[in-house]
Parts: sequence; C-alpha cells; structure tokens
Amino acid sequence: MSDPVPASGTVHWIGAGLSTGSGLAAVCIAADRVRLWHRTEGRAAQALDHLGLAGRAEPRAYTLPALAAELAPGDVVVSMLPAPEHAPLLGVCVQGRAHFACSSYVSDAVLDQVPAAAAAGVVVLTEAGLDPGIDHLFAHSLIARARQAIGVETAAEVSLTSYCGGIPAVPNDFKYRFSWAPAGVLNALRSPARYLDHGAETTTDRPWEATRPHVVDGETFEVYPNRDSVPFIDQYGLPPTWKPQTFVRGTLRLDGWLRAWGTVFEELKAGDDERIAALAAELATTYPTTEEDRDRVVLAVSLEVRGGSGATWSGRYLLDLEGTEEESAMARCVSRTLGLGVRHVLDGDLPAGLNRAAETAERSEEWLGELGREGLAFALRVEA
Repeated sequence: MSDPVPASGTVHWIGAGLSTGSGLAAVCIAADRVRLWHRTEGRAAQALDHLGLAGRAEPRAYTLPALAAELAPGDVVVSMLPAPEHAPLLGVCVQGRAHFACSSYVSDAVLDQVPAAAAAGVVVLTEAGLDPGIDHLFAHSLIARARQAIGVETAAEVSLTSYCGGIPAVPNDFKYRFSWAPAGVLNALRSPARYLDHGAETTTDRPWEATRPHVVDGETFEVYPNRDSVPFIDQYGLPPTWKPQTFVRGTLRLDGWLRAWGTVFEELKAGDDERIAALAAELATTYPTTEEDRDRVVLAVSLEVRGGSGATWSGRYLLDLEGTEEESAMARCVSRTLGLGVRHVLDGDLPAGLNRAAETAERSEEWLGELGREGLAFALRVEA
C-alpha cells in the first residue's frame, strides 16, 4: 500500500439531491476550492443558491468525461449519485489519483478496485452517512464500552439491534413520505434479509413479513430486517467469546405502516422490474415530500450483554431529529457525516485504500464527538 496522495484542497461534490445539505457548507469552509456537479450548470447554480452557497462553490454540468478532464492528483470526489454509478466514478479517481468518498455500502464493483486504489495512494471512504455511517459509529462505541465493562475473555450472550428510518414528522395515512428515490425504497424491500434470531441464522425473502413492534422511549414503531446483518458481527469486532443471540440491522417505520402498505406489498410479490419501476413513479407522485412537510429521522442502536458469571451490561444510542424549513433531517445526518469524512481526507488522516466511517472504536468516539460538537444531537444511555 502506498502513502495517500497529499490532498490538493479541491473537492468535487457530485449530485445535489435530497441528501445534500449542510455537510456541503462545512466542506466549503474546509476546502480551498469546491465544485458542485449536477445535471446542468444551471441546476448546480440553483442548488447552491438554495443551500446559501452561491459564490462559495463553482457550478458544473456533470458528465464523467467532463469530471475526468478537471481532476488533479489529490482532489477529493464526493459521490451523491446512485450506488451503481460509484464504480465508474472510482475508476476515474484511481486513474487520476484523486480520493473518493460516498455514503453507500461497499459494492463488489467498488471492492474490486480497492487494490488499485491503494497502490495509487487513493483513499476510498465509504459507509459515511446515516445508515450506513452513524449507525456503525454507535455500534462500535457501544461494543467498546461493553468490552471494557464485561471483559473480552468472559463468555457472554449478546443482543444487538440497529434500526433506522426516515419518516414523516406528522404521520399521514400512508405512514410514509418519500425523502429519497422510491425505486430504492421498493427494491430494498425486494432484497432478502439475513440476521440472527434466538441464536439462529434466519433469512426472509420478503423483509416486511418479518415486521414487528419496537418501542423507543414509549413510542411504538414497526421494524423489519434489512440486507445482510451477519457480516457486521465481524465488522463490529465482537469478541469470539461473545455469542450473538439477536443481531439485526433493519429499517424503522411508523406504527401502522405494515397495514397501510398492504397493496404495495401485493405489487412487490407479483410485479416484474418494469411494473415496480412504474409503481415507484406512481408513489413518488402520490406521496412526495413537499416544502411544507417536515421529515423525521430515528436511529436506535441497542446492545445487551449477559455474561455467564452473571454480569450484565446494556447501552443504547438514540438519534431522533426533525427537519427544519432550511434542511431536512435526512440531509443533515447524511451530508454532515460525509462532510466530516471529507475533511479527514483533506487533513490526511485516512490511509490509502478502503475506509469505512467506523473502522475502530477510537475513530468512532472521535467522529461522534465531532458530530456532536457540530450540533448533530443524539443521546447515550448506559445501564451496568
């Protein structure tokens, strides 16, 4: 692995969708030069004006060749594009020896390019948003605290749950408004989920069929497993002597969501890709997030450890934020976390190759402290 290419001070922020918020403003402060790339230069300029950043970043019309022509070694490219577009963008970064950052999970296509990136001195920062991102920071922090309290040599049973959701601040009959692409919401529901329940590995082809009530501070929500939770047992660094009985990362929805979405689930069971794409467009039109709506983000991560010696430890992080007229809660959480990661790339704090927002407990505590000081409010509760 090579040393990282020294940061040039220039940041290219690609995309100005619903998750771009005040994190971009923080990057404008930290970087020497920022370019916002959007569908057209005019749309980029409009987005900067809406964010109060006119004159602080340069608008650009995005195409991959146009970006490649302006890249210099040590630049930082921030992708707010859909996940399938990350790999081609990373390829251009590796070729130009520019660093890369996104808030998405690591795809196989991105992972395939990591060796070349590391050899070129390119930092590849991923999973630096809300979920994935802040949820990882919370989990690493809780596990580190439990390790210190219980001890890594002590046999113990573990329950870890991590649920996150973007929901309407004022519930509607549909129990949801789309604050990100409806196609992404529907396709996530079509993907099988794997998790641990009562110590057994469990898979469900239809995640919503595993929906159950979940109470947070006296408020009842509905939660269901999402994607594959099992690899995170190792990623979170659970000691080998700790046996997870429950280990699930999932999605949180308002109480009544399962019933309200009944007709959508029937479509998901019967529809092909073309029909689901059409359904996504219909739902986007029927249940959009308007300027009058306020969104709410709830992220609840809980850990319980029961040692064979009788020692117990439990802790929980809760982030519960409501959007404002200036910025949605989703944009605040995603963009501020990603912006923090970009600033660490600019400072040369991250090694070349693959990085996730939360690699260690030490980094998690550092980043949580920084996010808290920047006004991203969350609470920690511990019971020993």
